[in-house]
Amino acid sequence: MGYTVAVVGATGAVGTRMIRMLESSSLPIDRVRFLSSKRSAGKMLSYKGRPVEVELTTEDSFAGVDLALFSAGGSTSAKFAPYAVREGAVVVDNTSYFRQHPDVPLVVPEVNAHTLKDHHGIIACPNCSTIQMMVALEPVRRKWGLERIIVSTYQAVSGAGQSAINETERELKEVLNDGADPRSVQANILPAGGDKKHYPIAFNALAQIDVFTDNDYTYEEMKMTKETKKIMEEPDLAVSATCVRIPVLYSHSESVYIETKEKAAIADVKAAIAAFPGAVLEDDVSNQLYPQAINAVGSCDTFVGRIRKDLDAENGIHMWVVSDNLLKGAAWNSVQIAEELHRQNLVRPTEELKFKLQ
Repeated sequence: MGYTVAVVGATGAVGTRMIRMLESSSLPIDRVRFLSSKRSAGKMLSYKGRPVEVELTTEDSFAGVDLALFSAGGSTSAKFAPYAVREGAVVVDNTSYFRQHPDVPLVVPEVNAHTLKDHHGIIACPNCSTIQMMVALEPVRRKWGLERIIVSTYQAVSGAGQSAINETERELKEVLNDGADPRSVQANILPAGGDKKHYPIAFNALAQIDVFTDNDYTYEEMKMTKETKKIMEEPDLAVSATCVRIPVLYSHSESVYIETKEKAAIADVKAAIAAFPGAVLEDDVSNQLYPQAINAVGSCDTFVGRIRKDLDAENGIHMWVVSDNLLKGAAWNSVQIAEELHRQNLVRPTEELKFKLQ
């Protein structure tokens, strides 16, 4: 007997990819249900060649659902995830809402699948930029330990949703086709929809993703910092991030600097990463082989290259990490979590959560 799986936010950029990932998943699925806001309810989507009507998400949507994959925004998860759990579903949430909740595991399956056993009905999927960095760094952490992580990201506009993709394409056309000055094109969304000012992304780089916090870091940067510590279960690990949006549609790239606790030979670091599940080593500078954003699109893997020693710090190492932010950074990681829940026989309701999240 298979599961009934619901996808909340089914018509969005991540939701549509969740559906594709479910189609090829190892999960035993008997039925799928696609849920959305009023704006998209009634649309038809395809699952394994069969039409499925998109339903409006309500408090009563989760009767009979075993697994609910959420990717419709934090407010939707906050409102409806507890209802899903009370109906007996296990929720895999792709938003930031539950990530720092002490009773919610924050999971990258290759890194910390063991924490799933402690779930109380909700599992959080980390930020897309955090996920790929965890896949690249976990094999290093396990063998040599980590003292410090400094990451600078080069993030695709798809991380801000379909509207940001549309805005980027419009701006590029205005500049390339109409001869507009990049500084004069109208920007309505980036760098952050909820902030006071908006700047063009066409032919630009914006050193702001999400709004700024009181410490002058953005929420995106603080997400990477806090999530890394939680996933690696090292609250004292030194982590700092600078997150930048660039005019690439899909796949995030990251320049990552680490300092290991024990000295590590670069050849051994490369071998450890190459052997790690979900990581692909692309590192042959003699043939100009290194990860590229356009090559990562459509892949569920995380690509790592440009691995080299720092010229001054004895235990310092630099690397370049690239992954499709909508697949491994969101949809695929969520489905992986669901598959791991099945493997560990953890797709079951718990009474405990009903009290902790009320």
